Amino acid sequence: MSKISFFSTTDAGSTVISNKFLDEYMPRANGTFVKIYLYLLRCFQDPSLETSLSYLAEKLDETEKDIERAIRYWEKEQLLIITRATNRQITAITFTFPSNDNLNTEENLPSITQEVMEQTAVTKAVAKEPDSPKTTTIHKPNYSEAQIKVLTEMEEVKWIMNTVERLLERLLKPTDVQLILFLYESVGFSAELIFYLYEYCVSKNKRSASYIETVAISWAEEGIDSVEKAEAATLSYNNNYNSINKAFGLNRAPGTIEKKFMHRWFHEFCFDINIIEEACNRTMLATGKPDFKYADKILENWYKKGVTCDADIVKLDEAHAKQSAISAANKQAATAKQPTANNRFNAFPQRKYSEEDFLSMEQRLLNNRS
Repeated sequence: MSKISFFSTTDAGSTVISNKFLDEYMPRANGTFVKIYLYLLRCFQDPSLETSLSYLAEKLDETEKDIERAIRYWEKEQLLIITRATNRQITAITFTFPSNDNLNTEENLPSITQEVMEQTAVTKAVAKEPDSPKTTTIHKPNYSEAQIKVLTEMEEVKWIMNTVERLLERLLKPTDVQLILFLYESVGFSAELIFYLYEYCVSKNKRSASYIETVAISWAEEGIDSVEKAEAATLSYNNNYNSINKAFGLNRAPGTIEKKFMHRWFHEFCFDINIIEEACNRTMLATGKPDFKYADKILENWYKKGVTCDADIVKLDEAHAKQSAISAANKQAATAKQPTANNRFNAFPQRKYSEEDFLSMEQRLLNNRS
């Protein structure tokens, strides 16, 4: 169990927000980060308040990763100084309140002595709990030269840079460096997970920073924060794509639009692969071709009707067949009851003739001829 301590280089006396913070820092910051900073400041002023990551996440309706991202952001803005344990868990937070003559310069950052830390420490226990997946907008900062210099001097970051350089088989570009620091600091990927990310993308012959960033953000949104989870996700990803391709009779990789459809089926509708395969099979029977849009309509209909397993589809089919039979019977009955329409050939009453009538008419015809 790790603990977080709060320290300040000045005595604020109350929860006061600096005008410099409001004028200089707040406008360019993500709204979620501002909210978290303000509540951390509130916690610092009142030691009785709960400050565990899990509590903050619940209190502010954010995930623990959101809290950690906000802390890293304000650390880069030099409004917080973070002390971490060897496992990278946060153990202390020091506030460096902005002033008119002390803005974002490394040389002006105060040094925190043990004496100051002991005098102003506010320690709270932090219970590490698993993050619940939650789709969020991850703020991507633009690292300055000074920030890049500081971060790239870290041994772990150096290892990442060298490893990625070998995987890409070229020198790192500025966009590559910005991306790696973003994944490490803002997204919170470990060095091992970043290595696996690049290894995975290169294995697919995808080396562009934009593609790698897209995959990384997708992983973060799905709660993938370890190599083990990433391996399981990529294996499932490949198996699912192969299953859909097989159902559609395709021998190629899915296109961008097709991937969006499949992502929707798995992550928005949360369908198992067997349900998706059934929709693909029905699409092929109905259209005779791999129509992702047609399959999407089937799956969307099933999703709206609460389908979660094969048995639900069987029930829907039975209900549909029963309703179709009733409709057909009603239509047939309505047709049978419909009266014969009148026309000019049968619009008058028909006369009935007896045998005597026919004999009388025959006799008259014979008399007329004579």
